[in-house]
Amino acid sequence: MNLNLLILIPVATAIGIIAVKGLPRVRMVALAGALVQFILSFVLFFSFRAERASGNQDPFVFTQYYKWFPSLNINYQIGVDGISIAMIMLTAFVVLAGVLISWRQEKWSKEYFLLLILLSTGAYGFFIALDLFTLFFFLEVAVIPKFLLIGIWGSGKKEYAAMKLALMLMGGSALVFVGLAGTYFFGGQSFDLSSGAHITMDPDKQMFFFPFLFVGFGIFTALFPFHTWVPDGHSSAPTAASMFLAGISMKLGGYGCLRAATWLMPEAAHYYQPLIIGLSTIAIIYGAFATLMQTDLKYINAYSSVSHCGFVLLGIGMLNETAINGAVMQMVSHGLMTALFFAAIGMVYDRTHTRMVKDIGGLLKITPFIGTVFILAGLCSLGLPGMSGFVAEMTVFMGGWQNPETLYRVATILACASIVVTAVYILRAAGKTMMGPLVNQEHALFSDAKWNERTAAFVLLTGILIMGLAPFIITDIIYPGTHVLMDKIASGASITNEIELLK
Repeated sequence: MNLNLLILIPVATAIGIIAVKGLPRVRMVALAGALVQFILSFVLFFSFRAERASGNQDPFVFTQYYKWFPSLNINYQIGVDGISIAMIMLTAFVVLAGVLISWRQEKWSKEYFLLLILLSTGAYGFFIALDLFTLFFFLEVAVIPKFLLIGIWGSGKKEYAAMKLALMLMGGSALVFVGLAGTYFFGGQSFDLSSGAHITMDPDKQMFFFPFLFVGFGIFTALFPFHTWVPDGHSSAPTAASMFLAGISMKLGGYGCLRAATWLMPEAAHYYQPLIIGLSTIAIIYGAFATLMQTDLKYINAYSSVSHCGFVLLGIGMLNETAINGAVMQMVSHGLMTALFFAAIGMVYDRTHTRMVKDIGGLLKITPFIGTVFILAGLCSLGLPGMSGFVAEMTVFMGGWQNPETLYRVATILACASIVVTAVYILRAAGKTMMGPLVNQEHALFSDAKWNERTAAFVLLTGILIMGLAPFIITDIIYPGTHVLMDKIASGASITNEIELLK
């Protein structure tokens, strides 16, 4: 399969959006492009399984290589493993749902849909990149559309939120670039990510450059204390942009922490392991308790995302195969459920013109479909068995408990305890907004979800339920990829132990 299609189709869709005139045609081109991406992700999934079934055990498949800047050994190199495919499928689900949710967008609709498609282009390119420079290039492609979507189509303090998001993410990008430069100059002057198993850096160089890479990517995934852009950015963004930010963009950071920082600098990952686990645990607990204090539905979901992305970093920080599998599953699960939650909040806001919990109530009997989607998204967030959140978080907990050190088991217990806090704020928000009598009698006139909103919700719910009821579908493809990662991480542990003994 030609992975360039994942880039060419969004680009062709963007060109089509520019070429057509009229809102109906713009909508149809955007939807057609999103549907093709969605179908292509499934073609890629089944093609990958066929490759593995035929005996192809290469770490990355469908690889392609083109010289880009030969004098600097920079190449356009792409390929995928199971982890990449999980992220690509997540992107396709959220892109399709985001286009459908934005169906009624009338303000500068052509520019709006164009920026959404550009976001997906950056995400696909990032997840298939096997060259660190290419990976960094696509990471930057995804930043500017976020700034414009919030600054132009956002609400509330949208200019402040857009500027804060852009500055924080550009700061993270600057740190990532320093880390990549260190990898290039001290790792054989190569950006080739596919040869990560063979790239060796001196441990002292790893200790210096690892924080740049991990913290830089960590800013994208709400690493504490660099998470402050998340609540402001998500709360001010339009609905589809919020879905993209939480569902896809925050996963770029987790994927980068795993694929670049931990994979290329395993000795440093082991050295900084206690710090990573400590900051992740703080993010989980802090995010959960901060959510309890929120009265705006978008802020509730935004702070909840800080907590849930903490599970991703916690799983990576545990540095064992089970926990890393859980981290990948949590990225997929959180992407689906938070996109669904933002979609439900957007449906509520479009009708009530408020996101304040105190001003909403009794919507379930007026808009039963929207109310049901809202509650289901919340139940997935609190880890209800049968849904993706339960499978992902339990895998992280199991991996955390496999570490015998007291610190790591305490962190695992604290992370488990956060589920209780999550249940409190989710059930309280669902109870106050969806249950009980109507707070505002004008809400009795509201219509339930339209066809586009129902379709978007079904798309995301399908992903959540498939992962929750048949987790082997995703675990079967990601396990080989995490096994390759663990081979390199285990070698890093051996070297770290030898260094400690010498000391």
